[in-house]
Amino acid sequence: MSINQGEIWLVNFDPSIGSEIQKARPAVVINHDLMGRFGLRIIVPLTGWKAYYEAYPWIIKLQPDASNGLSKTSGIECFQIKSFAEERFIKKIGVLDQSTIEKIHQTVLKTFNPVYELTI
Repeated sequence: MSINQGEIWLVNFDPSIGSEIQKARPAVVINHDLMGRFGLRIIVPLTGWKAYYEAYPWIIKLQPDASNGLSKTSGIECFQIKSFAEERFIKKIGVLDQSTIEKIHQTVLKTFNPVYELTI
């Protein structure tokens, strides 16, 4: 199975604990295609969009379109980065454009770096 950067896949997040993303849901593959070993991919999950997410700079709003294959407006949850085995990937849903992938990478980096001011 080929799983590449920028693709959106339905991924099984269970078992989960506490406030972790749960159940089978879409996620974006963010690692470079040449990176990774042992059948692992780095992903960020998607969740249904809520208006109050506008105040959270680590969640990126994503509108559904023919390329991404989503059925509703979603939020890319850049704070819940995961490395998951390919066995958790259920099916490919769609793909994101390069500018959105770059925005995800920038947002993920902001969650690690105190130089950026994240206000809520």
